[in-house]
Formats: sequence, structure tokens, C-alpha cells
Amino acid sequence: MNTPPELTIIILNYKTKGLLKQCLRGIKESNLAMATEVIVVDNNSKDGSVAMVEEIFPDIKIVISPTNVGFAAGANLGLRLATGRYLMILNTDVAIFRGAVEQLHKYLVNHPTAGIVAPKLINPDGTTQLSCYRFPNFIIPILRRTPLGKLPWAKKILRSYLMSDWDHQNTRPIGWALGACLMVRRVALDQVGIFDERFFLYFEDVDLCRRFWQRGWEVWYVSDAEMVHYHRRLSAESPGLTGLFSYPTRVHIISGLKYFAKYYGAVKPAHHL
Repeated sequence: MNTPPELTIIILNYKTKGLLKQCLRGIKESNLAMATEVIVVDNNSKDGSVAMVEEIFPDIKIVISPTNVGFAAGANLGLRLATGRYLMILNTDVAIFRGAVEQLHKYLVNHPTAGIVAPKLINPDGTTQLSCYRFPNFIIPILRRTPLGKLPWAKKILRSYLMSDWDHQNTRPIGWALGACLMVRRVALDQVGIFDERFFLYFEDVDLCRRFWQRGWEVWYVSDAEMVHYHRRLSAESPGLTGLFSYPTRVHIISGLKYFAKYYGAVKPAHHL
């Protein structure tokens, strides 16, 4: 009988062959301290990604989706096959530093009430990325997409939401973190449930973290675990009303409407922020 791995890393790929190759090489070169399986879910990329993985990384499991099912459903394809005690969702545009994965794992092992942990994501220029947040209300998307966000009272609200009122130099509980990298305790995920597939893209990470808090599992930002995130906010590249003509922006708005409808009238979880 094979012993299950300590960690499963699930990487969702959609037309990012080069980034995927770099990401997988980074994992391999990190020489992780725990037994690890890696699952790549390809969302019908048709860019040679699958052939590249099969040729260069033959020991990695590949799940091929016949269509682009989005982030939540794609990640769930990998989560359903994962056998590790801990599970890590990782974007192809994240490069891990040596020891970062072990820091996340160590925190979960040593803190049994933590259900999700997220690393400190940094930009390629070395600056800290704002990758963790408090839970939004309906006014946040409006302030971030219109000139209203430049008003003094709005800036105060946005600073609180973005947690830019904190220097990100210490480990602490947060509302939610970007789905670019999340490490999850399997027993907690089994209790809470996987990603809500009504979210094609965006807000699936907000929703998952909120459901963890609701079930009594904490979400933590682990400042000692650093990774580089080559992040592009596609939904924000066309500001204001012009963004309505952008597909990522429309998807983001639709997901936001679904999120606020799902939690309409619900009290935000208390997460000691």
C-alpha cells in the first residue's frame, strides 16, 4: 500500500506554456522537504503545454479538460484527484523561493485551527504585493473602478479593504488571500467543500476563504514564506466604463454580482481584523 504524499501541488494552466515550464522547474529545484505530488490541470490550452509537461516532467500528473472551465472548476479537477494531507493551489505565474513552501506547511502543522495559509507575494522588483484583504462590501468594486475611489473618504475605505494600512511584515489572520497561492488543510477542505463553480473567474478565492471562516477555520498570511508573483490585474487594465468592453472586466463584474447575491444579508465572519 502506497503512503499518501504530505503535499499535493495543483497548478491550473491556461495558455501559459512558458510560465508553466518555469513554475515546474522552480518546484523541482526547490527540493521540497516533504513527499510531494504535482498535478497540472490544463484548461484546453492548445498551446503545446501538455506535450511540454509530458516530455520534460514525465513524473507529473496531467489532467486535461476538454474545454476551458474556468479557475474554480479547473482547480477542482485537481483537488478531486489530490491525495496529499495538505493541498496547495499554485498559479503558473508564481515563482517559489527555497523554503517558502516548507514555511507554509510548518505553519499549518503547528497551528491546528488554521485551515488556509497564504504566502507573502512580492513583485518582480522586490516590493510587497497587496495580496490579502478584508472582506468586501458592494461599494468596494465601485470605488475601485470609478473616480469616486480618489475621494478622501473612499481612500480610507479602500486602504482598509486592501490592508494597505499594515506593513505586511508579520504573520497574522486575514479575511482572504489571492488564489495565486493557497495552502489548505485537507481535513478542513473536506469539511468546508471545494471551490464554488458558479464563479468562472474571480471571487472564488474570496468565497472559499469566507466559507472557511464560517466553519471555524482560520485564514492566515505567513510573512516568512515569500514568493514572486508576476501578476497582471487583467480586469483593471481598462478603467471605468471603458472596462465594460473588456472580457476580463465583464467576467469580474459578473462574479462580483454572484458573490454579493450569495451573501446578501449575511453577516461577515469575525476574523479578528
